[in-house]
Amino acid sequence: MIAIEYQKGDESMTQQELHEVTPEALTPEKVSITLAEFLENDIEGYEYVKGELVPMSPATRAHSKISVNVIRYLDRYVDENQLGEVHVEATFRVGERGLKPDVAFVSSTRLDGDENKGFPVPPDLAIEVISPTDVQARVVEKAFAYLNAGTRLVWILEPHSQTVTVYRSERDIALLTYEDTLTGENVVPGFTCPVSQLFQ
Repeated sequence: MIAIEYQKGDESMTQQELHEVTPEALTPEKVSITLAEFLENDIEGYEYVKGELVPMSPATRAHSKISVNVIRYLDRYVDENQLGEVHVEATFRVGERGLKPDVAFVSSTRLDGDENKGFPVPPDLAIEVISPTDVQARVVEKAFAYLNAGTRLVWILEPHSQTVTVYRSERDIALLTYEDTLTGENVVPGFTCPVSQLFQ
């Protein structure tokens, strides 16, 4: 394992100490790490964007509950039909970023590489649950980053409005409300789930 240093004043912090830094205390621009290092070394609570470690929004109770609902329905379907794997906050290479979607699906044909490291490819399906501290423009920008890197489908779940925004491309975006049904389309073939069930 490599030693990743974070400069704070005259002090140097090791990777172990970096895990103990709260998101509020970390200044991303002062962290020096490559994307390859980030994919090889799990740094909990952070994503890698444009050469910086960016603290992830802390999960609220509602955020966690919705994520579990997504996992409950999606993972069961994927497992029963042997379509691939569902992951929670796993690290994926998304272009020149290292991102950790709340939930992700990777098809069986793309499961490869060292399981002790982050995925060297983007997920087929990326799912993000919006937190109160998230900024809308950044959420959209992240969805586009997934798509531009090769992710085929992105779901953004909004707890307050209880909606799901489905991104198929930068020009093909659909908003599903509480009464609609979410489908896996051609990415998770045959999967369906009422939007309402994800927010119960």
